[in-house]
Amino acid sequence: MLAAGAVLIREGDRAPHIFNISSGSIKVYKLLPDGRRQIIGFLFAGDFLGLAVGDAYVFSAEAMEAASVCRFRKTAFRALIQDCPSLEHALLNRTSHELAAAQNQMLLLGRKTAIERVAWFLLDLPGHDPLRPTRADHVRLVMTRGEIADYLGLTIETVSRVLTRLKNQDVIQLLSRSEVRIVHREMLRALADGEPQYAGGA
Repeated sequence: MLAAGAVLIREGDRAPHIFNISSGSIKVYKLLPDGRRQIIGFLFAGDFLGLAVGDAYVFSAEAMEAASVCRFRKTAFRALIQDCPSLEHALLNRTSHELAAAQNQMLLLGRKTAIERVAWFLLDLPGHDPLRPTRADHVRLVMTRGEIADYLGLTIETVSRVLTRLKNQDVIQLLSRSEVRIVHREMLRALADGEPQYAGGA
């Protein structure tokens, strides 16, 4: 069991293990040469860490809330995969989804405006935590505003400003610091897609 804020993996450490998240949530990040942090993913129950081939971890991972993980030695895990083709197929599918998510994030950071990034994030996030569903159109934000900013390549102030703008336009309701309700999904989707009639501002 990991307490909130506990470090599971440090970038550059030896990588003999693979981890599977049983409950809770984990943020995965890299430290840039200038000391800034770039969060590259938020992981939830069912997700794996450390599947990449290599002698050292290429990222750090930290619990955002209380989390439990299962740890496997890479050699034993690879032997298990060889004996269980269905597991290998499931991991291949998950890896394909992770690659698509990484490509989407590259597009997000390179091309989209701040409001497009935040709108996309609110639409995309619930699908990453399917084992802990929320009520329809509710989004659970287990991460802080700073963590959202580090994931979307924005400042905390910009994330807060965009959320306030979406609230003032009645696109979302801010029920608490950790829960958002999507009021007008079609408009939020249009903002995420950068449709001209909704573009402008942040």
